[in-house]
Amino acid sequence: MATATKAKSVYRLFVGNLPWTVGHPELKQYFKHFGRVVNANVIFDKKTGLSRGYGFVTVHSLKSMQAIENEQKHALEGNYLNIQKT
Repeated sequence: MATATKAKSVYRLFVGNLPWTVGHPELKQYFKHFGRVVNANVIFDKKTGLSRGYGFVTVHSLKSMQAIENEQKHALEGNYLNIQKT
């Protein structure tokens, strides 16, 4: 008896070259234009409390992921973002 494999329902992206002024809300707001954002997380240094310049975004659908990938350049507060699937 064959079983159907469940399709992946969330997609995670690494986002590098973030401006130090960007926090979780700003990152989520930027990617919200491409579809539903499940989670947006900027990584901060535990000792200094400053942004480490990268984070992760999780989107809900393959369509959102493809829309992000199809965008030629992503710029946030003057920085071009480095985006990679994880």
